[in-house]
Amino acid sequence: MIYLLRHGEIGNGSRKRFIGQTDCGLSATGRLQAEGWGGFFERVNLRLVLCSDLQRSAETARIIVGQKTDLVCIDNRLREIDLGDWDGRDMTEIKSKYPEQWEKRGQDLAGYRPPRGESFADLARRVVPVLEEPGAMPHQDVLIVGHAGVNRVLLCHILEMPLQNLFRLGQDYACLNIVHKKGTHYRVQSLNT
Repeated sequence: MIYLLRHGEIGNGSRKRFIGQTDCGLSATGRLQAEGWGGFFERVNLRLVLCSDLQRSAETARIIVGQKTDLVCIDNRLREIDLGDWDGRDMTEIKSKYPEQWEKRGQDLAGYRPPRGESFADLARRVVPVLEEPGAMPHQDVLIVGHAGVNRVLLCHILEMPLQNLFRLGQDYACLNIVHKKGTHYRVQSLNT
């Protein structure tokens, strides 16, 4: 099984912001969410836990594994999408100050790059090999602690779904997706739970 988990909640306030690669830690609620998943994963014989080097992902992974820190492997390819000049900024501000760029993003979610950032297509080229490289994944029980964008891109790949539709997939804080992989075939058992 591949357990694809989004990191726990972060403390970013009530305003909707582009977080991307802004390196922030978990909120108190996020730590509690990770502890809750730790109880669940005590009953799973995890072979490997992959996470990005961003605090919110690595902290979630470490809390989940507890004393079994040797299972955790940081893979920078699992970093959230690089939003360039938009990173850390309020979405309302971007929409009002840069309406043309905002419209272009809406027209091409997969291919649009914010200034000095990457597109979701770029993100896919970076993260999909984590699943597909020969010998990279053990055959059973791997936990990937990802980010909303990373998880959506991986799920689009698994479901053979166009990246343009990635926001049709919910990825709440600390949600779990369970994917069965047999050879090169995938079957999604649960999504955003």
